[in-house]
Amino acid sequence: MKFKKVLIGVALAVTCLMSAQAQRRHEIQVPNPDGYTTLKCDFHMHTVFSDGLVWPTVRVDEAYREGLDAISLTEHIEYRPHKKDIVADHNRSYELSQKQAKKLGILLIRGSEITRSMPPGHFNAIFLSDSNPLEQKGYKDAFNEAKKQNAFIFWNHPGWARQQPDSTLWWPEHTQLYNDGCMHGIEVANGGLFMPEAIQWCLDKNLTMIGTSDIHQPIQTDYDFAKGEHRTMTFVFAKERTVEGIREALDNRRTAAYYRELVIGREEILRPFFEKCIEIKEVKRTDKEVTLSVTNSTDLVLKLKKTAHDTSLVYFREMTLKPHTQHTISVKFENGIKGGDCNFEVTNFIVAPDKGLNHTIKRQRPTTPIANKQKH
Repeated sequence: MKFKKVLIGVALAVTCLMSAQAQRRHEIQVPNPDGYTTLKCDFHMHTVFSDGLVWPTVRVDEAYREGLDAISLTEHIEYRPHKKDIVADHNRSYELSQKQAKKLGILLIRGSEITRSMPPGHFNAIFLSDSNPLEQKGYKDAFNEAKKQNAFIFWNHPGWARQQPDSTLWWPEHTQLYNDGCMHGIEVANGGLFMPEAIQWCLDKNLTMIGTSDIHQPIQTDYDFAKGEHRTMTFVFAKERTVEGIREALDNRRTAAYYRELVIGREEILRPFFEKCIEIKEVKRTDKEVTLSVTNSTDLVLKLKKTAHDTSLVYFREMTLKPHTQHTISVKFENGIKGGDCNFEVTNFIVAPDKGLNHTIKRQRPTTPIANKQKH
């Protein structure tokens, strides 16, 4: 009883503190590709209603303060260490958060975590209508209950050392879940864990790439926001800022995981996103060189590395475009050439394991308009 009072007291104290701070929202400055809105989402987190250390409304306040648009509280179905002190069904954390989410404009998606040993490991089911039927003895029955509710199901932290200590493997059980329509995405990043193997699985099997915080304690315990750190999250490129818009984007794999300085997604998704991140203007041109102004108007770090090019065209080897900065690039012409293409790789925009996004700045003749987008 004493522990119960202490636990609830701590949770309520943190709730009051976070609520007082919640109104100071930091908008994450990233572009909207043509036709879409970039929503910042975290679909994996915990509260005292499973093995987390905060009250559910704290998660809403944290999300608002950090500039997120949508969250899902995915409490463990099978693992609830506080259940003697926090007595409730599997929907309760979602129900307690609804009012605060609506007040702050945070899109709240009902979800739960199916928590099993490997194989198949841990999975999140989101867009549920009722979490309670997922409490089943056999894991296949739990997945089938989620499927009945048309849930979006994704594999959590496949590279977690506690479940895969030697290598990140795809098991026969995962093939069965995939074939049964019970796997729609995979976390390619979870908290501080990056899993390049999962990127290739998503590409090969047409699955959605997800990034999440999987936060358990107060968010500031894991991230130093004063130093510019951010939680791991998913950029969702949605047609509209609604729960339905998020689901449509997830079903069509229009996502990117934002992990530290990395943005991880499909090439056809990241290319138009990157092109909106920078603005390139010609400042000066002579017969021997052209000077470009390159502006990064986002909160993202953009890391560029020169790739194969005409050797008579001399420009940077590597360049880091820091957030909200303007840079000058000189491109020198040698051996009598008057122009050419600047080819580079955006090394922190990951489109496949160990592969960044290739991009070209078209450098044409002086009488031809300059384009900063790659033609296809």
